[in-house]
Amino acid sequence: MSDNRVRILIIEDEAVLAMDLCDTLEAEGYLVVGTASNGRRALELFQANAVDLVLCDIQIKGEWDGIETVTRLLALRPLPVIYLSALADKDTLDRALKTTPAAYLTKPATIAGLRVAIELAVHTFARHVLPAAPAAPALEPDLATAAAKDTLSRETILQLDDHVFIKHNYQFIRLALRDIVLLEADNTYTSLVTTERKYALRLTISAVLDRLRFPPLLRVHRSYAINSQHIEAFNEHEATVGGQVVPIGRQYKDAFLQQFQFR
Repeated sequence: MSDNRVRILIIEDEAVLAMDLCDTLEAEGYLVVGTASNGRRALELFQANAVDLVLCDIQIKGEWDGIETVTRLLALRPLPVIYLSALADKDTLDRALKTTPAAYLTKPATIAGLRVAIELAVHTFARHVLPAAPAAPALEPDLATAAAKDTLSRETILQLDDHVFIKHNYQFIRLALRDIVLLEADNTYTSLVTTERKYALRLTISAVLDRLRFPPLLRVHRSYAINSQHIEAFNEHEATVGGQVVPIGRQYKDAFLQQFQFR
């Protein structure tokens, strides 16, 4: 079974604090791929593991401090970074800002603070797959802030390369697009069915398709869309995908059949 948790690399040279961070994040539902006390070890772990986010102390052991370490990691692959530090002087902040961190938390970080910072980091970094919205009139500052918070709470799908992050149980989990088997509509909710489990999204099936923009997902009925990569059998009236028989609506039949090359 694949692990869909957000994968975090911790760079912290205080062993007790690193262990506490690891336990806290694991309890929150994240996957810690490793902890490093110096930059070279962090680089080794980064190259050996798939990492979604880095939590990094600025003052660490070794020839590279946290900022230099992050600079080297980002040169290999961009990803969101959250700094943890007791330092808050202008020179340190200016250096840190050059690496465009997602957040800068002063020690000791609270569980609530970490949770919010990680969610915002993933949300900000991931490529949004929302359809372009028409320009809206300017809002008063308080209303604009409220609208931004409301958007963050309702937006449930983020895309990063060939994966999406789905909001589930107050955190984002990773799904490979190829693992999506079908979508099933139920009024204003849509069930996203993968090879392993089902997720309920508070979105219409049309909205989910617009946000995913994954060509193999074909609309075959007003209540269903299926991943053509998982089709096991089909005829003019129904298709079998993931062991489930799904009806093919009359208005979708021609478009569905056009996906196949008849020889």
